[in-house]
Formats: sequence, C-alpha cells, structure tokens
Amino acid sequence: MLELIGSRLDFSFAEVHPEARCSIEFQRTLRIPDDDKTYPLPPGLGAFPVKLVDDYKEGLSEEMQKKGGVMIPLYQSEALWIRFSAGHVKYQGPYQFAVKIAAGKRSAVTGDAWVQTLKEGDYIVVPKQPWIDGFVVSEGQIRQFVAAPLGMGFTVEEQLTQKAEFGGIQLEVIPMKREEFDKRFPIRLSNLGFRRSKCSCGPAAASGLYDCMPRLCDSDTRSVSVASMGMAAGGKMKQEIYPDPYGLEVWDTNYRSRTFVHLLNSLAWRQITGQPPPHAPQTSKDYNRHGFPWFEYYSDTKGVSGTAETDKIKSVTQIAGEKGFTILPENESSEPQKIHTIKEPPQHQVKDGIW
Repeated sequence: MLELIGSRLDFSFAEVHPEARCSIEFQRTLRIPDDDKTYPLPPGLGAFPVKLVDDYKEGLSEEMQKKGGVMIPLYQSEALWIRFSAGHVKYQGPYQFAVKIAAGKRSAVTGDAWVQTLKEGDYIVVPKQPWIDGFVVSEGQIRQFVAAPLGMGFTVEEQLTQKAEFGGIQLEVIPMKREEFDKRFPIRLSNLGFRRSKCSCGPAAASGLYDCMPRLCDSDTRSVSVASMGMAAGGKMKQEIYPDPYGLEVWDTNYRSRTFVHLLNSLAWRQITGQPPPHAPQTSKDYNRHGFPWFEYYSDTKGVSGTAETDKIKSVTQIAGEKGFTILPENESSEPQKIHTIKEPPQHQVKDGIW
C-alpha cells in the first residue's frame, strides 16, 4: 500500500512484515555550481510539499490524470535530493528494500530505460543508501538533480532518447522476502540509525536566510507549463551509490508498489492547488556567506561505476555551451565551508560463507 502522509510517501507491505515500511521524501536543497569542481553533499532545507493528483484533477492534463501519482512544485533550475528511511523491526533492525529511481523513465543509476522487471544493478538498497542526489556518472560521483523544462533538450530523458515524452520522477519499492530478512537479520539488540539533517541553523534561521537570497524567475509561461518539467544533470557531487549486497533473489517481487511524481512549475502549482509554492531556493554562495554546514558520507563499501548510457549524460552548462544559452542563473563557483563527516552505521548483517 502507498499512502501520502504529510509530505512523505509511505510504502507499506503488511503482507510481508508488519514493519516492512519504506518512506520517501523530496528535500529542498542548494543547487551546487555546475563547474569543474566536485562538491560535498548540500544540506536538506525542508521537504517539498506533495499533493495527490487525484485531489486536483481540474486543470491537469488528461495524460497527467492517467498517470496518477503525486505532484511537487519546483522552480526552474531548482535542485532536490531524495531521502529514504525504513521501518525498524524490534531487536532485528531496519527492514530492507530495493528501490528503483528514474527521471523521464531513465534510470538514475544506469541511464537505462525503465522496465517492469527488477534488473541487476538498476536499483538502490534502502537503508544502505540513505539518499540520492542525482544521476550516477562515475564511481563516487553524481550529477545533481536539477529541474528543467521539457522540450529544450536539457533533461537527461531528452539527451538519452531525443524525446520529451515523460518528464517527472518514477519510483518503485520492493521489500525483502520475510524469510531472507529473518535469516540475515536475526534477533539482536536494536541499533539506532542516523539521518542527514536539515540545515543545523534551525528552521527560524533558515527562514531568515530565504529572505535575503535572490529569487529564480518562473515568469516565462511560454516555455514552462503544467506537465513540462523533467530532471537535468547539474553540478558534480561526491556521493557513492552502493551496489546490492544481497542479490536479486532476495527481493519479493510479488509485492511491489510504484508511483509517478509529476514536477510542476511554481506558477502551475499555485494555479492548480491555490497554494503558494515554497520560497525560491537559495544559492551556495548565500549559504556559505552565513557559515552553514555541508556534509560528507563515508562507508567501507565501494560505489557503482557509470555505464555506457550515463557516459552520454551532459550537464546543463555543457549543453548550454552548445546551444548558446543557459537556464542556470547564478552559477558562480563556490568554496564549501564547515564540512561535516557522517559515517554509515553498522548493519549487523549475518553473512553466510563457503563451507
């Protein structure tokens, strides 16, 4: 079952286990500069609001209504990252999930087309992977998710397919088989996990920061419409996307849940929902000026590498150089300050050997 609880998508599989619950949030964040540098993890600045498509059918296209799912508002060129958390089984630990992530129905991990089957290497494992900020381009490096209008050639979907057909973000969650979970995570003292936090200055201070930052402009309705936003590849970021440590056979594909996440331009969001979109996003330059922290995450596991498809992905700045114009305002390089290190907590998985 999939429920929208506040701004959180809750995937639950009670038939598999009472605590087989995977939660997903879309976090507002800094758009890192799209330059030659590789940046650390930017902070979470609060969750994007999320609405059910079925609650706002009036004004939405027939195609959007057919896809169903949910919708979130973004300013053109705004960045996001996706946070994952899992239900905790008492004395055993967090339940395990395989999660497929795509933008414009192209995998964020491999760049391959979305398929109905679970394909090796084409998904992440939660909670091993606590978040994802963009498209994998090489081992230990991603390019940030950045919103772009469809039809201008900037989105990864258009780069890989030469079509502006789907847009949005696609998610599918598959739980671990109950017998596999019990075998790999036997009863033990519970272990507390961690979460990448919001800006440590707190909500009040973050709100004050919004007041002093420049705003992006979504006033050109000729190029931005209700269902015309997709994900482009922004600046380079240091982030490991970890391979599946368990194997395809442990995932219970009899129980799976998916959703289509539509990306609405901020003006369309106000028009459709009657509610204002969040404040315009801040820049990394503003963030550093206030002395707020960045993050680095360390694990002993080596991340996945890029593929032949992800090698084709160009950043917004690279495409802009070819087209002679850009959709990225305020793209000046920045020097991150106050980098905090986060370490992966122990999983306490029981592994079998050769005997």
